[in-house]
Amino acid sequence: MKLENDLGADPIRPLVWRIAIPSMLAQFVSVLYSIVDRIYISNIPLVGETALAGVGVCGPVVTMLGAFASLIGIGGAPLMSIRMGARRMEEARRIQSNAFLMLCVCGVILTAVVFPLRRPMLMAFGASAVTYPFAEEYFSIYLCGTVFNLLALGLDQFIISQGYSKEGMKSVMLGAALNIVLDPVFIFAFDMGVAGAAVATVLSQLASCVYVLRILLGRNVPVRIRLGGYRWALMRRILALGSTPFAIVAIDNVMIIALNAVLQFYGGEALGDRLVTCATIVQSFMLVVTMPLSGISCGTQTILAFNYGARRRDRILEAQKQIVRMCVGYVTVLFVLSRLAGPLFVRLFTAEPDLAAEAFAAIKVSTLAIIPLGVQYALVDGFTGMGQVRLSLPLSFWRKLVYFAALFLIPRVFPARAVFFVEPVSDVLGPLVTILVYRWTIGRVLDFEEDEADIERLPA
Repeated sequence: MKLENDLGADPIRPLVWRIAIPSMLAQFVSVLYSIVDRIYISNIPLVGETALAGVGVCGPVVTMLGAFASLIGIGGAPLMSIRMGARRMEEARRIQSNAFLMLCVCGVILTAVVFPLRRPMLMAFGASAVTYPFAEEYFSIYLCGTVFNLLALGLDQFIISQGYSKEGMKSVMLGAALNIVLDPVFIFAFDMGVAGAAVATVLSQLASCVYVLRILLGRNVPVRIRLGGYRWALMRRILALGSTPFAIVAIDNVMIIALNAVLQFYGGEALGDRLVTCATIVQSFMLVVTMPLSGISCGTQTILAFNYGARRRDRILEAQKQIVRMCVGYVTVLFVLSRLAGPLFVRLFTAEPDLAAEAFAAIKVSTLAIIPLGVQYALVDGFTGMGQVRLSLPLSFWRKLVYFAALFLIPRVFPARAVFFVEPVSDVLGPLVTILVYRWTIGRVLDFEEDEADIERLPA
């Protein structure tokens, strides 16, 4: 397999584009799948609306399970890239081997622990007596593919971190495209309903898993998966670095639940359900913003990590500048599209004119400050890529803290509809602090002469 990118020698600007574009497209296809999947389920004869509500209840739990792939994958891949940049290939192999074992064990444990607890979990996340049978049917089958899902998502990071961004994109797009094709077959042709959607998802995850294993167990990548060399200290380091993306996903789920609860409470019987429906549509649009944006910022972490290991300050600063520009450029395009194409997006979910107008207004408010959000993603994920979890984690928590403070303060002063201003408030104050911290600390982070032992402190 031909090396796509030389992380230590290729010109920075085209290197960033070659790695970022495939990662962004892969995440965009994943968003497309999630939207199409909901459309398929909503069109199941007689029970489509109830089935969609039931599967929607599974959303936060499913997302949390996938977060463990980020915990280990994004935690281990930058460490491996740092070692590769320092030309310590045996230690890079050891990092990947430890991450592989962790993903396998984590998948098995999660399946065993969550399966008997699925009823109280689903009921806690909003299932009712009417929607629970659909939620339980979907979730029980979905859990069978947990190991496949974690391996596919987690190991994909290790493919990208070795310079094979297109192969990483193919693994994600394979699963998403297969799912889109299999959904109507199992849901409608085989008349399996919600269970068919779950079976299609598990088979798609299996296909992606086989694809990434074929690459990382093969002989054509610099760092292959090997057994042995397991160390608790190294596993702890992987978990520490992966705690930032894991915490982001976990807290994002809590934010969605809290937002819906606040809208329901302050909206009351007359307006609560309507605002929650609008929030669901807004969250779907925000996925189009944040998931491809994360594809850019996380996919390009490997450039920063490799050159951090190689101690190339000049390449790191140039790469970070290009990553920020690309992230800001993407969210700027989405800001414009939110105004121009927002009504078309809303029509995918509702044909009711008044509800569509309300949802479009909520999208315009929620996306007011997504341009600064591009800077937030680029800098926070950049710190994570360089192993600076002591900076990335507090900066991520700060933005979430602002969100929660605004969420509970705004409706006390303003009408319930004003709750949608929570997003732009956090998208301004979060990046503002992140920019100040970056300018204050980046010199010390990259002062290799002052801290020659930095890489040595990483467990081998």
